[in-house]
Amino acid sequence: MDGSVYVYVEDVRDEGVGQVLDRIAGYGVREVTVAAACHAARDVTPHGASRVTIRSDGVHFPPPADLFARHRLVPPVQPGAAGEPLAVLREAAADRGMALHGWTVFLHNITLGLANPDVTVHDCFGGRGFPAALCPAHPDVRLYAVALARSVARQGVTSVVAESLHFGTFSQGYQQERCFVPLGPMDEFLFGLCFCSWCMRRAADLGVKAEVAREECARIVGGVLDGDPPAQGEVTRAALTAYAGPEVVAYARARSETVTSLVSEVSSAVAAEGSRLTFLDGTGHRKGYADGLPPAGLAAHDAWQLGVDLVALGDLVPSFGVLAYARDAARVADDVGAYRRSVGNDRELRVVLRPGRPDTDSEDRLAAKVRAVRAAGGDAVDFHAYGLVPYSVLNRIPGALGRKM
Repeated sequence: MDGSVYVYVEDVRDEGVGQVLDRIAGYGVREVTVAAACHAARDVTPHGASRVTIRSDGVHFPPPADLFARHRLVPPVQPGAAGEPLAVLREAAADRGMALHGWTVFLHNITLGLANPDVTVHDCFGGRGFPAALCPAHPDVRLYAVALARSVARQGVTSVVAESLHFGTFSQGYQQERCFVPLGPMDEFLFGLCFCSWCMRRAADLGVKAEVAREECARIVGGVLDGDPPAQGEVTRAALTAYAGPEVVAYARARSETVTSLVSEVSSAVAAEGSRLTFLDGTGHRKGYADGLPPAGLAAHDAWQLGVDLVALGDLVPSFGVLAYARDAARVADDVGAYRRSVGNDRELRVVLRPGRPDTDSEDRLAAKVRAVRAAGGDAVDFHAYGLVPYSVLNRIPGALGRKM
């Protein structure tokens, strides 16, 4: 089974490109997925030089002038980008017969959002309290996404792995969150819907009563903020219809046109540069990231909440990434199987597993999940992420793949 290890440029900078690639090759893995464009974060990096790494928004290469010269939104540039670390990594990988993929965070960018608040999510109250969430309906954001995709493809990567190429969630709107009001899952969902003029117009064009949906969201969320009891239970179409009404559900579902058309443009742009797109659906992250215990609804079935229509995208995108953040191998198999049924048998399905906490406590558990991926129709297993876990955890990979170090 093919697969890769996710790495950050800072990992390579700290340890040396040769040492990192040789270690990954020693796991029996012949592909590397590097963070070409990432978002700001503070990470504990067990074997990094400083043991804690501060990451910035932006790209690890100089943005091509011909792609961004006429665009309002230009990606911030990471420290050290002038040294072309991706080119160095690409050449070193090629020397070892290893493929390189370009992991790209598209619409989660607090630097651009703070500088250009009008391109961010506009909530039902008229607020712009989501500076990290660029709205995929805004024309400038769409131009930015296409140019960013082209620029990463030009780095000579086998594929552009697209993260956050869809709507975000309420909890991903900023860096540090404080909320002492007990919002339920459905209240958070309603609070996170974008009602900017571009989203409202697109929904109205599809026959949705967008203003009615906005008013209902404001009424419900406003009531909870004023002390009404929050709604309980998972977000489903049926539960949301009962709680907020059919126009809100119709508005939420209409967002899939925005995402599908944007992903189609990005996929075509990447192909024009000689690469291909792997679409990484963030639903698995939303459901299982914190503890590896996702609630009952499968990620493929809940992807609509981010504006993701997997069936439609299955006709447009050659490759999909599944974030299988779950402790239980049976749940991994269920999630992978649901994605396979949604996107079709002729699409590549790459499944991302975490070899350590909070999902995995042993090599045996990781091996069980690898077997589950294979049995459910996955084509590749990618491991996230090299710099975030100790070497002892990374050493589980070859055994899980049935290979010896």
